[in-house]
Amino acid sequence: MARQLRINLDLLLVQRKMSLSELAQRVDITLANLSKLKCGRAKAIRFTTLLAICEALDCKPGDLLDLE
Repeated sequence: MARQLRINLDLLLVQRKMSLSELAQRVDITLANLSKLKCGRAKAIRFTTLLAICEALDCKPGDLLDLE
């Protein structure tokens, strides 16, 4: 069985008491693209975007991405 990548964006947003739209503004990414990432429908993410999300959420990439 193939392993899957799980995105923990919902959990991090709740822990940080931040909305998806607030994160989109802080990271300067469209709400639609951020929503795709949150729902696991994104095919790729740029390292610069990943870094910006981690900075905005004060986390590490391993907190955001998990391999199942």
